[in-house]
Amino acid sequence: MWSHLVSDVSYEELHAFAASIGCPPRAFERDHYDVPSYRYADAVAAGAVEIGSKELVRRITDAGLRRPKGRTA
Repeated sequence: MWSHLVSDVSYEELHAFAASIGCPPRAFERDHYDVPSYRYADAVAAGAVEIGSKELVRRITDAGLRRPKGRTA
């Protein structure tokens, strides 16, 4: 099982947070990091906020950070 780690602020914040909890760069896909279930508690303990998938999409869309499949920009 996987979770998605996103930022509703910037990609710089996302990459820095991901690095701080040990997510490798290869875990980044378009607009999020894939976080395996065994790392989920580490992310939350470090400050990640648990939200549902609809809220996740709303937040990153509102922030202009959403990159749906099929788009290169």
